Amino acid sequence: MTAPPTVDQAFRAALYATADDALDAGASLLAADPAADAELARRGREFVASAWQRGWQPADVIRIVRRELDEAHVRLAAELVRAQAGEDRPRGPRWTAQLDALPGEQPPRTDRFTHATAVLELYRLLLRLPALEPLDEPRAAHAGAQAGARADRAGSRMLARIRALLAKAEATGFPEEAEALSAKAQELMARHSVDEALLAARAPAPDAPGACRIGIEPPYEQAKAVLLDAVATANHCRAVWNEPLGFSTVVGFEADLEAVELLHTSLLVQATTAMTRAEAAQRAGGRRRTKTFRQSFLASYAHRVGARLAAAAGTQVTEDLLPVLASRDVAVADRLDRMFPETTTTRLRGVSDEAGWTEGARAADRAEVRSRPRLG
Repeated sequence: MTAPPTVDQAFRAALYATADDALDAGASLLAADPAADAELARRGREFVASAWQRGWQPADVIRIVRRELDEAHVRLAAELVRAQAGEDRPRGPRWTAQLDALPGEQPPRTDRFTHATAVLELYRLLLRLPALEPLDEPRAAHAGAQAGARADRAGSRMLARIRALLAKAEATGFPEEAEALSAKAQELMARHSVDEALLAARAPAPDAPGACRIGIEPPYEQAKAVLLDAVATANHCRAVWNEPLGFSTVVGFEADLEAVELLHTSLLVQATTAMTRAEAAQRAGGRRRTKTFRQSFLASYAHRVGARLAAAAGTQVTEDLLPVLASRDVAVADRLDRMFPETTTTRLRGVSDEAGWTEGARAADRAEVRSRPRLG
């Protein structure tokens, strides 16, 4: 059978060699042998399965491929992940959602050599992915399955309301309306979190904290990571930033994780909109500090929003709820320590534009989450 030897030869030439012309040599071998296509695809599914064993998830793979390669490679990766899913074991709902969100476009049709080159470039990246901390999804106890299903349905309705409010906040051109909508969304998040905590306290075997990864896209990744950390902390979660791979891992209970994803995304959209307007006003006044202005703007925005969220977090619960939430905070901290026994802190860099810092703080004030009545 000719396919396996051809693929092996191509891999030896392209994936495990360092010569500049190695990729061309491997692609030439594959392009000349159509019978190798099935084996090449099978090996790709094996590379994907190996990535799962090393702690990666579908969204992580798509993110790193988009970060390191081109859009054509992203489509190839999505096609490969979908193909491997048919051979995979059952996974949790977050994994399923990531599969559903895969890019749907088919890879562009090209000549065999160009296609083989792209496939080998993708495989070389997959082969070299480092191991990540596993993100096992928390499982509800069998005895509480029906109650969990009811809670999931209620949670889905609540999160749908939160998404709708944040979408309106992002779309409106009036800062006061955006602030009011964001405040209402955060109030619903807080109520949802408390409801989940009380339900877990009454359950015979509550879920354990879970974890998810949230991409931190360039540019100005550091300020965006700081913003995510502030949102996570305000919603009873903890975040750890992996700068080289472009994501933060957020640890917390499932309802809180969803709230963090929603609010962080919304605040980023609002920050970008406000930054674009402020930058235009700066240019109209004769100033041209595009990069430093934006860096300082987002850093200030993250700092100010963090302060506002921290102040608001202390008003969310009554004293009788503190033990319930404290026990969950301990569980989150324990999970974080087990996943990341060693972490380091970093300081914001490149913040030097006074106008950008001032405008960022003003934008954060408009997007602030106000103090709300205590929840009982």
